[in-house]
Amino acid sequence: MRSCRFVVAVAALVTWLGWPSPAIADITGFLGLSPTAGTRPAVGVAVGAGFLVVGFELEYSDISERAKAEAPGLRTGMFNGLLQTPVSIGGMQFYATVGGGVYREELGTDSEVNVAVNVGGGVKLRLAGPVRLRLDYRLFKLQGSPINDRYHRVYVGGNLAF
Repeated sequence: MRSCRFVVAVAALVTWLGWPSPAIADITGFLGLSPTAGTRPAVGVAVGAGFLVVGFELEYSDISERAKAEAPGLRTGMFNGLLQTPVSIGGMQFYATVGGGVYREELGTDSEVNVAVNVGGGVKLRLAGPVRLRLDYRLFKLQGSPINDRYHRVYVGGNLAF
């Protein structure tokens, strides 16, 4: 009974102090680079949901093909789990992520479709209200017979929490 009273008292104090509650969901549009097989641009979108330290996201990304440089394009659709700091620390919320999904790697008329896994992390920087800047790094490991079985990607994105 005492622990229940303590939880209620802490919740009331946090509410009274106006401590911001963590976002339940967010959406990120991003622009980035992949240095794999020559530096190429990447674009994408991620939609996530979570509570306190555990979250999930669906992400689509497209890394451009450069046929002259023999650098294949890579499209991914991933489902990721996130572990994140429960509150912002100095306006920053750090996270680590791991997940899997499908990819399509293309170079000219050659293509490979298969499954992939990814691991990474980053930070969401609070700018104003629900608007944040997101910085992210991912390492993708492609299964099957891709031209490149590992891709690195970094991005910066606009993130809206709701």
